[in-house]
Amino acid sequence: MNNDKIQDEIIEEFSMFDDWLDKYDYLISLSESLPMIDPQKRTEKYLIEGCQSRVWVASELQDGRVVYSADSDAIITKGIIALLIRVMSGRHPEELTNIDLYFIDQIGLSENLSPTRSNGLRAMIAQMKLDALVYTQQQNNK
Repeated sequence: MNNDKIQDEIIEEFSMFDDWLDKYDYLISLSESLPMIDPQKRTEKYLIEGCQSRVWVASELQDGRVVYSADSDAIITKGIIALLIRVMSGRHPEELTNIDLYFIDQIGLSENLSPTRSNGLRAMIAQMKLDALVYTQQQNNK
């Protein structure tokens, strides 16, 4: 397991809660920290396939690092994507293609999501890593 300060902070934050109702409340509160996607990017092009709710994720390369923004029509999903962005945004693309998102299992997120939300989580991660892979290839072709 890789040691990652941001993921470790998230694990510590979630460890303060004893039950999943409290963790869901915390997840909902995290949705407010989500970097808002440009309204012009709330289109089919940025819509994540495989999510029960509608989730848009956009990325751009800034100073050699991938910066994500997102939105969702579901509050819990907004909290989940806020966590993913907190961990993944601002990193070099090549680091993101193989990132171990161990916090997901450590906080019990995957086991406490419905099957459709779990599929959505996997789809969001896959798209974010795919974006990073595209940036890696673009940088390697320069």
